[in-house]
Amino acid sequence: MNHILTKYRSFWICLALTITTAVVFCQLRHYDFVNYDDFGYVKENPHVRFGFTWEDIKWAFTSGYASNWHPLTWLSHMLDGQLYGTDAGWHHLTNLFLHTVNTLLLFAVLRAMTGALWQSAFVAAAFSLHPLHVESVAWISERKDVLSTLFWLLTMAAYLRYVKHPGVARYLLTLLSFALGLMAKPMLVTVPFVLLLLDYWPLERFRPEKATKNAERRRRRKSVDTPSKWKAARRLIWEKVPFFALSSISSIITFFVQKSWSAVIAINQLSLNTRIANAFISYVKYIVKMIYPRHLAVFYPHSDVKLPMLQALAAALLLLGMSAWAICLARKHKYLLVGWLWYLGTLVPVIGLVQVGGLAMADRYTYMPFTGLFIIIAWGLNDLLAKWKHRKTTLGISAAVVLSALAICSWFQVGYWRNSIPLFEHALEVTKDNYVAHHCLANTLREQGKIKQAFEHYYKALQVGKNFTPAYISLGAALIDTEKTDEAIGYLTKAIQLDPKSAMAHRELGRAMAQMGKINEAIALFEKAHRLEPDWVSPINALAWRLATHNDDKIRNPTKAVRLAKRACELTNHESPGILDTLAAAYAAAGRFSQAIETAEKALELCQSSEQNTLKEEIKNRLVLYKAGKPYIEK
Repeated sequence: MNHILTKYRSFWICLALTITTAVVFCQLRHYDFVNYDDFGYVKENPHVRFGFTWEDIKWAFTSGYASNWHPLTWLSHMLDGQLYGTDAGWHHLTNLFLHTVNTLLLFAVLRAMTGALWQSAFVAAAFSLHPLHVESVAWISERKDVLSTLFWLLTMAAYLRYVKHPGVARYLLTLLSFALGLMAKPMLVTVPFVLLLLDYWPLERFRPEKATKNAERRRRRKSVDTPSKWKAARRLIWEKVPFFALSSISSIITFFVQKSWSAVIAINQLSLNTRIANAFISYVKYIVKMIYPRHLAVFYPHSDVKLPMLQALAAALLLLGMSAWAICLARKHKYLLVGWLWYLGTLVPVIGLVQVGGLAMADRYTYMPFTGLFIIIAWGLNDLLAKWKHRKTTLGISAAVVLSALAICSWFQVGYWRNSIPLFEHALEVTKDNYVAHHCLANTLREQGKIKQAFEHYYKALQVGKNFTPAYISLGAALIDTEKTDEAIGYLTKAIQLDPKSAMAHRELGRAMAQMGKINEAIALFEKAHRLEPDWVSPINALAWRLATHNDDKIRNPTKAVRLAKRACELTNHESPGILDTLAAAYAAAGRFSQAIETAEKALELCQSSEQNTLKEEIKNRLVLYKAGKPYIEK
């Protein structure tokens, strides 16, 4: 029995990693989408929710939607839409599957590179079970994290094979894996740097090749220097040039996409000194949270109060000291320098020097960077206790205790992601002045009909985040709903001043104008929203409805209404009764009554299945008109 356990140790370790990961995260199967990107990314995204079409595949590669260019991530979401529709639980399980595969790959790659079984197993287990990694797995919209990491690890695996058996095909396979990873999330731009670190340790490729005895004799006769480490270093750097080229291209694309979506924060909004100070402090805070994962939140806001420079200076000196320590011990313990530079380097794209959004830091950013610190712990403790008699027992028990504690903490952290209410209530409990959490919680309460509570959180969001555009938009939309139109217009006008490219603000202001009877202004705003986001169904439908049903002949445009309504139906896969109702009204306005009747009857069928009784009665009344050869005109 002991012989079997020893012979198949890697298999049993993989089985244990799979089971523990599944146990900690299995509760995700019953969880919902959260009101933080999930709706825009998946649930209400017409390019994703209905699966694959050629048009949607083209959109994935050409769109910078949601301030990112990551076509492979969109394709993975489309695959989920094809298989599961909008069943959130299965989307969660796809994330869990990818996370599990990443855990096993990390173990296999480290094991193959270092030959160290138990250290590799500990790193993989810590990667799988650390509470700061919950966000990357439990948040459906963060599919890009787990998917890009899969290709990151496949790149490392392909690179190891290339190193052991050099060849053009293996090199190109490594480059392809890396390119696919960049197409899932641009954070992989630091992978070429990681490959150079792996060359240093554990692959030991910076050592000059050993000369044969005959070559050594020839060298002495000709007084030729032995190939130096610098020559080896230059060769390895040149080997990475195509990788760095892909990283540069990805960085440029990402910057311009984010800038076009107004996601990049300008220097005049957040000073360079503040960014640098926050970067130093965040590096240290991440380490603290790794050791003591407490007060984790979905969003950590930048403080309006100026960061204390003394705190930033202390963080910088600590980082400098740890770097010097790693360099001093690098000759004897190369993993220290590799692990430390892995951590520092892979966080650079998201440390806030180029500020995207209003967050100061994020748990999900540690998904792969923590691997460097886990390597230091796993190999460092083993070396520290190398001469101790009970080293194996002590390390085994300690690892079991630490990993069990991480698993328990992660189990509870996963629980906050069951829906939007506990997620954002918890964020408000553990952070200060969290305007994003107030806003997202308000949106959820508004959807549940808890208007009074929603308004309280909207006002708090604006009080803390004074220039937070989404709060102005959402508050304006909620006043529209309560028929406080004048107040709504004020909020929405302010939103457009803050973000002139906001399609949502223009759409909501159009609603307000329509409510006041200013139809020409409303149509102009709906058209602007449509131009800003051509595939967003809501302004298309709102525009088509007014052009089909308005009582003024000068405004009514049946031909354009039919074209817009057909596009809206295509984007919703002809499964939305409300949008089919618009198309039926447009057909009737154009005198195409047979098509109006057919479309209205299909809308009625969908209303019966979705129990939309009010809409069903309205469509029935309009259907009577169509059968009588009359269009529906709003009074």
